[in-house]
Amino acid sequence: MAKEKTLDDLFLDTLKDIYYAERKISKALPKMERAAQSSDLKAAFAKHREETEMQIERLQQVFEILGKPARGKTCDAIEGIIAEGEEIMDEFKGTPALDAGLISAAQAVEHYEITRYGTLKRWATVLGMDDAAKLLDQTLQEESKTDSNLTKLADSQANEMAKAA
Repeated sequence: MAKEKTLDDLFLDTLKDIYYAERKISKALPKMERAAQSSDLKAAFAKHREETEMQIERLQQVFEILGKPARGKTCDAIEGIIAEGEEIMDEFKGTPALDAGLISAAQAVEHYEITRYGTLKRWATVLGMDDAAKLLDQTLQEESKTDSNLTKLADSQANEMAKAA
């Protein structure tokens, strides 16, 4: 008979998922930075790459709290979102719409991360893992801020440039 799964199991499984996702994102961000046309967007991707490295370290701390090795589990969702971003880079390369497309792809990543970190933070709280909840909340706040900053970039320049062309 199969072992009954608990919230602890679900927490660990989801933690592995976002760990894999963050590592994939850290590899995708330099490509997005190189593809971006606006210096502001290039800077935003560079900043987020640095944040992502810190977020990976925080996730490793959460694994330590659990007494588990930091190991990822293939995340099909992030694979798909990154593939869509790569498609945008290919199809819109050199066009005025490229930066708007890159921002939309980056926000798809951010929204995925926001949902994962929000859920993990709630579960950590329910499971009495206050230290893990604090680490996850720190990343959640960064992801929300990045999403907001991307919206500002889209509204202040990228969408108008894409539209004007």
